[in-house]
Parts: sequence; structure tokens; C-alpha cells
Amino acid sequence: MGVKRALIVDDSRSARTFLSRILEKYEIDVDSAENAEQAIEYLGTHRPDVIFMDHLMPGMDGFQAVQAIKNNPRTAMIPILMYTSQEGELYLGQARALGAVGVLPKQIKPTDVSKVLYQLHLVPDRRTGEQSTFRAVSVPDSDDAETIVAPKPLTDTALREHFAELRRVLVASLDSQTDRVTSDVRMILQDAQAQVEAAQQARARPRPSAGPWILAAAALALAAASAVAWWQEALQRQALSAEVSALRAHPASGPAARTEAVAPSVATAAPGATPAASPATAAPLTASASAGTPAAPKAATLDLSQPLVEIVPYGAEPLAEPRLDVLRQLFEQLTAESFRGTVEIKSYSGRFCLNGNAADGFSLPPDESPFAKCDVLAAANDDAATQPQRVPLAFANLLGEFRNRSHGAVDVQLLAGDATALAAPYPQVSEALTAGEWNRAASANNRIEIRVR
Repeated sequence: MGVKRALIVDDSRSARTFLSRILEKYEIDVDSAENAEQAIEYLGTHRPDVIFMDHLMPGMDGFQAVQAIKNNPRTAMIPILMYTSQEGELYLGQARALGAVGVLPKQIKPTDVSKVLYQLHLVPDRRTGEQSTFRAVSVPDSDDAETIVAPKPLTDTALREHFAELRRVLVASLDSQTDRVTSDVRMILQDAQAQVEAAQQARARPRPSAGPWILAAAALALAAASAVAWWQEALQRQALSAEVSALRAHPASGPAARTEAVAPSVATAAPGATPAASPATAAPLTASASAGTPAAPKAATLDLSQPLVEIVPYGAEPLAEPRLDVLRQLFEQLTAESFRGTVEIKSYSGRFCLNGNAADGFSLPPDESPFAKCDVLAAANDDAATQPQRVPLAFANLLGEFRNRSHGAVDVQLLAGDATALAAPYPQVSEALTAGEWNRAASANNRIEIRVR
């Protein structure tokens, strides 16, 4: 094994000297830097075998230095150990999320250094058979067992974590139920409308079965109306939540963006298409010749010269309402234009600052919570990048209906977007950064983009 070299980055001379003496006992050459800027300049011409990085330093701190080193392909494979007085499972999780392999305390013992160097294959294994000898441990009598095992107290922190998990489960369950009820009611209304139209067309011919068909359609319509009142409020609340997320992600868009998010039917018309009439100048509704009911206003034409971007709230299905309404309008327009080609639907997942753990689940922390207290940075849907084919039943039904109507002339592709293609840049990590500032950028990046080719 050749001579190994370590780089110590610390603004404390005593800390650099203390760690250097320990490493030199293992025949490791040591270089040092007083701050992160000197360390990055040193790495431009040198490649050490390991880096010991302090956290709090003048200028660039340790976490920022770790990000810069890991983002450089020339230095990304160098193992980095945080050598700092910071401690705790939360800090260890943040350090590992940024690319560090572990954390060493300033009051370190030589045996701890030996263990780390062995794990990094910087020193040979010096363990002997005597070190692995098994020694039995005396087990206390059953009478003393009660004095050893103590129940874990239920703290306020544990209660808050349980409440946050329950809230996340309830919200997800309500969203799923809303999507299911919306899809079912829509199918009932469509069936009722088709049956009423069929009965009206057959009214001129005397058919004994015309009366029962109309009565059945009316009964279905009444049942649907009773369900509409229940899910309408939930649907509006979900649409408003998507609007707030879009406004937070693009605050410069102003009222125009809010109008487009709430009322996609007045979107800008495609180049060359006839502009849609505004609500103030629209012609009065004409009576239907067969039904005697007012005709529905025609939806505005979508602009397909650029991608359609739809924000997906955290925890929501990308291909559920209200994104499903935009896709339904797009499919109707393509069918009317007899379009032939490809529709690409790409899902992009934002990386959110979350609190919790893998066993109990994760949830969004309060906006004012410090970013440093985030337990993990994770995608809104962990399987969005690996399983883009998993779609809700409502979208699958819509897609099947569209393919039948277009007779296979349009190929709809569900793809996973590139994680590096950001709609909004994430903020620079600092001590003043809050979870809300980070998650606003994550919400803007958690989206679907629809392209027509």
C-alpha cells in the first residue's frame, strides 16, 4: 500500500495540529487549509485520499464546501468526513445527504480515527484473533429486570410526529377519494347525457321503450346532482392549492398567471387559430334545436407551440385532477383537428425538505422552520422517476377513450423528466435559509410538462 495523503480543512490551528499528529502515527502525509476557499484551490492541483472538513468557518462553510467538491467530477469520489463539534442524528443525516461519509467529533480518540481509516481502506487491518474473542455477559436475575428496562416516555416531539403523519395520511386519503368520486360522477353524467340524446333522437319514432330510457336518465342525473354538491368544494380547494403553489413558484406572473391557472378555458389561442371571444363580448347562447337547452360555450384553443406546464402539489398524483382537465381539453382539441403525431407527458419531481423517518413516514415542516432541521431531502414521489407508467384509473380511462376516437393516430408517451432540468433554481444553503423558501422552489419543480410533436 502506497503512502496515503489527507487534507484537513479547519480555521483552528490547534484542531489541525491535534488531528495531524494522530494521522501521522498511521504514516499518512497531511496537508492543511485554513478555509474552504483554500481547500478548493488546493484540490485544483492535488488529489488527497481523504478530506477532514470543519463546519463553521469564515466565508464558505463546511456544507457549502462539500457541495462544491461533490459537484466537481474530478473531486466527487474523494471521501469527506465532517470534523466538527456539531453532533446528533439530524446533523449526521444532513451531512450524508450532501455527500459526506460520516462525522468525527473534535474531541476524537485515536481508536476512532483508526476505525475510520480502516473502513476507508487507508490503513491495513490490524485486528487479531484476540480482539474478536467472544466473552459472555452476565444476565441479571429476573427480579432485577424491572429496574433495567424502562418504558420510553411519550414526548411532545413524538406526539407532533404522530399528528403530522396522521394529517399526511388523511390528506392523501381525501385526495384519492375526491379523484375517485369525480371520475365516477363524470362517467355517470356522460352516460346520462348520451342516453337523453338517444331518447330525443328516437322521439319522432313511436317506441315503447323511449319513456323508460328518459326516466332512467333523469334518475341518474338526480343521483349525480346529489353527489356534485359533495365533491365540488373539495375540487375547488384542490384547484386553489395548485394556484397558490404556482403563484409562489412564479411570483412575477401576476394576475395573468392566476387567471390561466383558475380558468384554462380563456387561455391564449394557438398561432393561426381564431381568437376566442372574451366573456364580455361573447355571443348569447343559442337554443339547441333538439333539446331546447342553451348550448355550452366553446373552450378556448390551447397554445401548443410551447410546452404546457402544470404544477403538482406535494403528495398529489401527477395525472389526477385538475391536471386531468387540461389533458382532457388537449385531447378534445387534437381530435377536432384530426392531429397525427406524438404527445409527450413528462413528470418532474421536486426535492422537498421533509421531517420524519423511513419507518413512520415524512411530512412537510412549517415554512418558518430552519432548513438545517430538515431530516431529509427527497422527491415528492420516490417512484416517479422509475415508474412513469403508473397512472390513476381516471387517466387510464381518458387515454383509452382518446385512442379509440383518434383510431391510433396519436401516440401518447409517459416519460420521466430529467432531474437536472429545473423550472426554478433551489436557494443557496445557509444558516438563514428556511424550509418554506426551499419548498417553494421544490413546488415549482414538481410538475408535468406536455409537448405535442
